[in-house]
Amino acid sequence: MIVESWQKSSFSGDTANCVYVTAAPDGTVKMRESDEPDVIITTSPAKLRDLLGGVKAGEFDHLAA
Repeated sequence: MIVESWQKSSFSGDTANCVYVTAAPDGTVKMRESDEPDVIITTSPAKLRDLLGGVKAGEFDHLAA
């Protein structure tokens, strides 16, 4: 059994709403949220990079308005 090493986002601080990520042995990236740790999203590094680039560029700002 492989134990994954989850890393908490540095932006989460000590609050209950924390985002965790880990690099899986198969090359994918897994993400989970502290309120529901059994719900895991799996993606590729390239897709995560595209998402983060879009967030940084403000492509999703209208969803938070």
